[in-house]
Amino acid sequence: MKTQRHEVGQSLENLKEACRKAGVKCTYQRMEIYREVVNNPVHPDAETVFRQVRSRLANISLDTVYRTLWLLRDLGLVITLGAPYERTRFDANLSLHHHFICTRCGRTIDFYSKELDELKISDHVRGLGQVHVSQVILHGVCIECAGGGKETETHRKR
Repeated sequence: MKTQRHEVGQSLENLKEACRKAGVKCTYQRMEIYREVVNNPVHPDAETVFRQVRSRLANISLDTVYRTLWLLRDLGLVITLGAPYERTRFDANLSLHHHFICTRCGRTIDFYSKELDELKISDHVRGLGQVHVSQVILHGVCIECAGGGKETETHRKR
């Protein structure tokens, strides 16, 4: 398995292009919110994005962050993770990948696996409807919570 993040500069160009096509302004606040999601490997929820962006833009509101994150989803620049009853997390990585979610700290980690990409979809699932994307979500205890690794700055952010 390998992990991967994408270039922020290219992502900002994607944002500008998507905003232009949708006829919405590509504001500095929107760019900073998107930059935070792209740079944050733990799939932040809106409150986390708000806290991080607010450290750079003191006048940003939580409402602006929420509205922007849903706009980014509507523009196809992020996906949402988690069940509706949980805090929604946003992921700017649109490439085919899977997730490991720590049941102790909530950390969500991208991982890539050819074997999981090639899982055969059962006929029963196909009978429910047309599958567009298949994504595996693994729940367990991350190495830091299990005590097998040194706590990292990323792990402390949650």
